Amino acid sequence: MRAQDRVVARRHLDKRLRSIGNPDALARPPRGWVKAIREALGMTAAQLGRRLGVSQVRALALEKGEASGSVTLASLERAAQALDCRLVYVIVPRKPLEELVEERAARLARKRLQATGHSMALEAQSVEAADENAQLKQLTRQLIESAGSALWEDE
Repeated sequence: MRAQDRVVARRHLDKRLRSIGNPDALARPPRGWVKAIREALGMTAAQLGRRLGVSQVRALALEKGEASGSVTLASLERAAQALDCRLVYVIVPRKPLEELVEERAARLARKRLQATGHSMALEAQSVEAADENAQLKQLTRQLIESAGSALWEDE
């Protein structure tokens, strides 16, 4: 993907993710969404099992699997349909994607400048703090615009 396409993709995803509002409010209930919705509807596990075409024991196992995090998305999709719901799956970054990329690029830029700053100090050269800040900003921009996946290589 080209650098400009990545920028557009990040901004588009950030905009879509902002529409979620408070993602913590959507966190899975301790006993899972399937069980919470089934109980709120007044449906028994046996009834859910029939709607899924499985036994009551299997329906309960699905609920336990969701609560423990071991259920498959396909099973959750079938359970959602059986509950007359829809499955919405989303990974929500802790920060906007643009911010994550900028922070990563700035960290790498600082690391590169420290390495060159160390060799400059050995040559008894000094760089003013304002110049260092300008260099940091410039290198950060360059990394964001051109690094691509290299930005995420382990340090």
